[in-house]
Amino acid sequence: MSVSKTGDIYINRSKLKDEKGLVWLQDTDQDGSIDEQKFFGPHPGTGVLVHNGYLYTSSNSAIFRYPLNDKDQIIDMDKPELIVEGLADKGRDNAKSFVMDKDNNIYVTIGSWSDTCRQDDSGEGMVPCTILDSAGGIWQYKANKLNQTFANGKRYATGVKNAVATAWNHKTNSLFAAVHGRGAFHDAFPEFFTAKQSAELPAETLYEIKDGDDAGWPYIYYDQFKNQKILAPEYGGDGEITAGEEAIDPLMAFPAHLAPNDLLFYTGTMFPEKYRNGAFIAFHGQSPELKKGYFVAFVPFKDGKPSGDWEIFADNFSGIDLANPSGPIKYRPCGLAQGPDGALYVCEDLNGTVFKISY
Repeated sequence: MSVSKTGDIYINRSKLKDEKGLVWLQDTDQDGSIDEQKFFGPHPGTGVLVHNGYLYTSSNSAIFRYPLNDKDQIIDMDKPELIVEGLADKGRDNAKSFVMDKDNNIYVTIGSWSDTCRQDDSGEGMVPCTILDSAGGIWQYKANKLNQTFANGKRYATGVKNAVATAWNHKTNSLFAAVHGRGAFHDAFPEFFTAKQSAELPAETLYEIKDGDDAGWPYIYYDQFKNQKILAPEYGGDGEITAGEEAIDPLMAFPAHLAPNDLLFYTGTMFPEKYRNGAFIAFHGQSPELKKGYFVAFVPFKDGKPSGDWEIFADNFSGIDLANPSGPIKYRPCGLAQGPDGALYVCEDLNGTVFKISY
């Protein structure tokens, strides 16, 4: 989701509606409610961003852009320009989230379709993991160059299993990512992991990512209880052996299976001072450890680093008590955007609802 300088909202849908994947929402009479919506674009996807006179969007295998007028409105919804195509899409964890820096570079997530990079015959981990050649990382492309292919990009970071939530922090001039962790410890390795441990490991992790970084997947995972990088069982680990000395450390760890799906650094002035330059994260899943989920969290930042513990900022999207569930989940937050007035927008993907949080 992205909000323009005039308050128009652009959303990329993960599924087509009437054979269209993108939505343009407008409040034409300025009464605080959307009164006009337009559907366009032939592809479902994830990423969408208003940037330097264009609306950039992603499908599950490509990135496009639409020229905008001086009000950040699309000039022709039927004529997108192709930026890059041929990004790996194996049907699982195939979201192509992206961000941009001040030099018009695009950083796009290519998630791994495999949870653990196992060999089909033995169940042991591949050495080396060849998936990392085309996925499990973040690639860099030029935002103002048309018709690029996968091969034209640069692998900016590797060992990043699936970073759906990414953001460019303009205070630090660097990339940040909240990453989905792996799973299935108990199913594959009951001799090392109980069902409870499998439900509570590994951490979902927040990183600052620099050129050439390696976050360690699939060879290691992060144990938030030990605060250590642990050797994955597919590569000889038993839940105790530490590894990954060369891999970067997370800035913060969150409970397992919360599924961070968007990340936003708040630069507005509507909210109180404590929120300035801090990070909001939309969590799309739930934690068996917390018995909570489907919320927006906040991480305070100072001098480009987390300056305190994370906290739940907006809760109860699920509509039920997750410790004693009594019905279906109502809303699952998946996208964040900041409006021109500093309001925080949250979109969810069960009912297609957009919430606006003002102060």
